[in-house]
Amino acid sequence: MVAQDYARTYRSNAVLTASPGQLVLMLYDGALRALHGARGGFALGENDARRIEVINTQLLKAQAIISELQGTLNLDAGDGKFAREMHRLYDYYLRRLMEANIRKDEQPIVEVERLLGEVRNAWAEMLSKNDSNAPEGIRGVA
Repeated sequence: MVAQDYARTYRSNAVLTASPGQLVLMLYDGALRALHGARGGFALGENDARRIEVINTQLLKAQAIISELQGTLNLDAGDGKFAREMHRLYDYYLRRLMEANIRKDEQPIVEVERLLGEVRNAWAEMLSKNDSNAPEGIRGVA
């Protein structure tokens, strides 16, 4: 129990001290963890009563995080092109995850996990190069 309290405190402090760019990275990581968890639900097997609940819960968590990422977009920054493209991309992710949840189909999850992972890695690389070079269109970052 004590270890859980320390972990919770560490996560809380990490969020409170993170830059806006690092917060976006944390959101990407959280969405990817939820997608991985949803895929883990498929490994439980057809006869496991927890299967549907695990898949549903983890997909809803990933969708909530992606919706939050979408909500951080500032369509008025710069020419708005980057933010509009990201908005469409997040819409696509959300539609695919909704399909995966309705049909209990793992393939859309695998697809979104791969695509979101690529966006996450590009974001992490951009942050490591220079946080001030963040693309316009993300509130709090540019």
